[in-house]
Amino acid sequence: MAEVDQHEGEQDIEKKIEETRQRFKNEFLQDSTEKYDTRDLERLQTEDALVESYLSWRLYVVDDALKMIDESLQWRKEFGLNDLIESMVPKWMFETGAVYLHGYDKEGNKLFWFHVKLHVKDAKTALDKKKYVAFWLERYAKKEPGMPLTVVFDMTDSGLSNIDMDFVRYIINCFKVYYPKFLSKMIIVEMPWIMNAAWKIVKSWLGPEAISKLKFVPKSEALTYIGPEYLPPHLGGTDPFKYSYPPLPDDDFQTPIGDNGPIISEDDTESKEGELESRDALESSFNSEVVAKPKKVNFLEDSLRAEDNDKGDISIRTKGARKPVTTFKGTLLDVSPAEELSFGSGETEKKSLIILTNVTKNQVAFKVRTTAPEKYRVKPSSSCCEPGSSVDIVVSLHGGCQVSPQDRFLIMAAEMDNVGSPELAQFWKEVPKTKIIEHRLRCHVLESIKPTVSPLRNSLPETGTNEQQELNTVVMRMMTLNLRLEQKVNSCLWVQKVLVGLVLILVVLNLLCVYRLGTSQQPS
Repeated sequence: MAEVDQHEGEQDIEKKIEETRQRFKNEFLQDSTEKYDTRDLERLQTEDALVESYLSWRLYVVDDALKMIDESLQWRKEFGLNDLIESMVPKWMFETGAVYLHGYDKEGNKLFWFHVKLHVKDAKTALDKKKYVAFWLERYAKKEPGMPLTVVFDMTDSGLSNIDMDFVRYIINCFKVYYPKFLSKMIIVEMPWIMNAAWKIVKSWLGPEAISKLKFVPKSEALTYIGPEYLPPHLGGTDPFKYSYPPLPDDDFQTPIGDNGPIISEDDTESKEGELESRDALESSFNSEVVAKPKKVNFLEDSLRAEDNDKGDISIRTKGARKPVTTFKGTLLDVSPAEELSFGSGETEKKSLIILTNVTKNQVAFKVRTTAPEKYRVKPSSSCCEPGSSVDIVVSLHGGCQVSPQDRFLIMAAEMDNVGSPELAQFWKEVPKTKIIEHRLRCHVLESIKPTVSPLRNSLPETGTNEQQELNTVVMRMMTLNLRLEQKVNSCLWVQKVLVGLVLILVVLNLLCVYRLGTSQQPS
């Protein structure tokens, strides 16, 4: 029944997406298309996730979503976001360090820092500053599509001279209109009391749907939302990061970032042999204690021979892996799960499954990368998918490692136009970056709901099935008896406390009587 409801819900969303596209075409594109960038219009027609983000941000009211799309696309063309590069922003803005991306909050959302004391209101530079913010947002949107941001206004040592209400309103519009579903929360740290009136105005701009995302905290409470490892010392953290330019800070992936995402060439791979040797040894030891040669599985091409060996044990590899329940509809591959790779919190729940389905008429090559290659084993990490078929990718967590919300996985895919199965390494060398499609997944730890007796049960030695069941039954009975005994003891203690209370009352009354009797017998 639940599956039927989910299927109907997906159909309704698809209808809404199609209705939005058709109405936008009829109502906004009939007069002129010059007010929009054709590349944005193409994305609107081909990317379901983009249209759905506008719809969901406007509670699936098509009229409201259309207004938002119109305003957003016009802004994108006005600021030339599809062509906006670092050199188009004045260098001095980067050098100030007033705005940058760095670190994650406790929920795994990227932190977008605004150091308010470094901002001074100036009408001459207002447009450049807006482009500066747009540059950072667009840079992140391309690298982490669909992933929300947490905005941090660090107002330490700031004053009235640093408040620019027009600039603040622009930042809010970026998240309210231009980048739907981008804002996770907005944390305002150490706001001076003199600015209370200004932020009351800001609240009115946010609207009711975003008020709950606003968090005002003193620096002593910043650790509530951000761990010490990503919080600077002046806010009570231990993060040694110091902004400097150039280069731009970029800690999303531990690999070089190209225009189309992280790219590692074969030459780069050869130069990193010594650096990766210890990591490879760890990954190889995951399967056996004695290994002749380390096997590379993360961020490197697997050999075709190794992939052939994997085909015979697919069912064994996927056994125990957590199955995805959501799907991202892509132009080359459907990716399940859509956004989050879930792991259980128990020792036996350290596998998760990624399912790639080829929706084209040609072979599609893919490879999977992660920000934490020392923690995860991806199998297969590189292969190709036949038209209409699916590939199961098992992501396993190494023993002793813990899943972090900051961990990310990148799936890269490219269509193989030529017939046959060319060498994958050669294919990835030659394929143009513009033909590579990327999809990112973040990690999520599911909290296991365990019965009260599970800690005892897990600590029992492994025995035969029947013996273990009998032992579990005995333990359950003991727990029940213990619970009853505890209840009786608590009842006895309660009665004892009542009796003690009554005795104390009687003693006090007796003392009062003696006192009154003594005073009445004294001569007047």
